[in-house]
Amino acid sequence: MEYVYAAMLLHSAEKNIDEKSVSAVLKAADVEADAGRVKALVASLDGVDIAEAMTTAVAAPAAAAAPAAAASDAPAEEAPAEEEEVDDGAGFEGLGSLFG
Repeated sequence: MEYVYAAMLLHSAEKNIDEKSVSAVLKAADVEADAGRVKALVASLDGVDIAEAMTTAVAAPAAAAAPAAAASDAPAEEAPAEEEEVDDGAGFEGLGSLFG
């Protein structure tokens, strides 16, 4: 996650997101950077509009909550009101045999 945060920080500072700068941010945060992961991050962000992706990511939870809210507005079918009685002492029946 630190790698993504480094890229977001660089984007926010309007700096280039390249291997050298991501590694420098991670080093400044006292994170031992894995060169392969840094390279993969930079490659995956190539050509991505980060501002748009962040806007979409922020809007996604609200959009996902809308169908759930719509579903909760629908009348729910009533479940049967039957409840089984629970015997509180049922689990302790054999404990006496343990002690002899």
